[in-house]
Amino acid sequence: MAAIPTQRESEPRASEARGRATLPGSPLAPGAARALVQAALAEAPGVSPRLVDDALAVVSELVTNAVVHAGTDVDVDWRLEETGAFVVEVGDRHPSRAPRDALGGDGSYDTAEYGRGLRLVTTLAESWGVTYRAGAKTVWARLPPGGVDGPDASAPDAALEVAEDLAPQPHRADGDRDWLGRGALSFLAEASDLLAGQLDENLVTALTGQLIVPRLADWCAVWLEDEATVRGRGAGGPDRVWHASENRIEELRCALEKEPPCPGEGLRSGPEPYPWPGPALGPQGADGTALAYRLIAGGRPLGTLVIGRCGTAGFREEVTGLVEDLGRRVALAIGAARQYARQATISAVLQRGLLPGAVAEIPGMSSALVYEPCDKGGPSGDFYDLFPAGDGRWCFAVGDVQGKGPEAAVVIGLARPWLRLLAREGYRVADVLDRLNQLLLDDATEAADAAARALVAAGGRPVAAGDGPQTRFLSLLYGELTPYDGGVHCTLASAGHPLPLVLSPDGTVRTAARPQTLLGVVEDETYTSESIDLRPGDSLLCVTDGVTERRSGSRQFDDGDGLAHALSGCTGLSAEEIAERIRRLVHDFSGSPPEDDLALLVLQAE
Repeated sequence: MAAIPTQRESEPRASEARGRATLPGSPLAPGAARALVQAALAEAPGVSPRLVDDALAVVSELVTNAVVHAGTDVDVDWRLEETGAFVVEVGDRHPSRAPRDALGGDGSYDTAEYGRGLRLVTTLAESWGVTYRAGAKTVWARLPPGGVDGPDASAPDAALEVAEDLAPQPHRADGDRDWLGRGALSFLAEASDLLAGQLDENLVTALTGQLIVPRLADWCAVWLEDEATVRGRGAGGPDRVWHASENRIEELRCALEKEPPCPGEGLRSGPEPYPWPGPALGPQGADGTALAYRLIAGGRPLGTLVIGRCGTAGFREEVTGLVEDLGRRVALAIGAARQYARQATISAVLQRGLLPGAVAEIPGMSSALVYEPCDKGGPSGDFYDLFPAGDGRWCFAVGDVQGKGPEAAVVIGLARPWLRLLAREGYRVADVLDRLNQLLLDDATEAADAAARALVAAGGRPVAAGDGPQTRFLSLLYGELTPYDGGVHCTLASAGHPLPLVLSPDGTVRTAARPQTLLGVVEDETYTSESIDLRPGDSLLCVTDGVTERRSGSRQFDDGDGLAHALSGCTGLSAEEIAERIRRLVHDFSGSPPEDDLALLVLQAE
């Protein structure tokens, strides 16, 4: 076990630039660690640019290694010592897994690893090692002041507008040799950031081709695999094909369809020989070398990457190792993209289940709805409903749950069905709010009791943030409509919700309810309702706070009765035209996109 180097106790300790962070074991961790270290070193005086580059490359490699091979949260500690040396320590919670290193090792791994691995650290650090503790493992590295001498290369533009900017010039042995020294380190670090920021696996594979062709290979192809069946999803053909010459892509694709990769047993990442598709590459491509790399993340195969280079020289060992390291990052990005896609699908299905399939049509009334959730990847906190309640009654609701995501979905999943049930059982507006308020309070009490029992069962250990009972407040505008000859009778109540507004044909605007307490806050709260008659041409506007609290600097949309003024300008418009105008005014109120969910319902007596 190698000990982490520290200053001797007898030496005087000077003020050191240091920092610490705990990052989730996700593809975003390497980029986050690099950003933190870069910001810290930028504030430290006298740090050479080369040391900064080397430190970022080492931090990125160690964090990536921990994410790929341990998969736990990652602790990153760094310090700039008085001597100018930079020390970084990267710890994970999987002490049984030593860091993967292609340069030696004890041969105890089930799967051989031929990537660069810790070669990057070995090249740049004057010393490094591994420290094992109970329940954790730490890999440390110490970089000397000024960095280690080696081939110099210009760092790529941090903005990284295109992936091709990262790699060396094609087919130049001297260029490859220089670039594979220090430039490859920046390549891997920047490629990690570029891939980690993508949540679409098709875009990940597209970037893979840009990174590899034509800089590292003349052509490459990616076969993606279904995680459930571990079979190629393209009926034998590759999902994406790239060639330095666009004219060769279709011929190459046809040739590769006849030779799909045949991975061996186990999870071996490669490289493995692949048959050379000579006839598809023309006279200059008669000879060449092709290698296949299995894309593996989280212990599961996600696909295969095949690269090819024409000529008899084949690939240099440094290039094959570099591609394998890149393949690790590609696999990690594909895995993250698939996980995001699964979550987005679940959220979309859940969102559809929390909202009505269609709004009811009411005799003598027209309606229009605008519903724009802010977060496209998760359940919204806003909801609406408009449904028949029997006996010539129709009911409507516009609500807003405190928070978003699963907790909001739980509240909406309780509230909307109970609203319908209570309304169809004949309960009036105020009684519906009374019972819904008690339902939310009872549910919160049960959740708190369950959390307390779980805490006792866990021996008093603290509950992780987000695992305990969550406060479930609900603002709700709820009403009942009864059409009659010459108008619509409306009974409604607002519980902590923006008050509804009525627009008359003459342009006057008035509120149609009084403010009351949020649901789920006060035990035994008694709610009341108000009744109004909507005459032909009257329009009732119901909104959530995504409309009234839309911000532009320090101003809000409803400051100075802004919503009422906006509605007064809608005189003579249909329900759909009113909804669209209010939506447009809310969006135009600020140059930035809305930061909250937006829902509005317009009901107009005909």
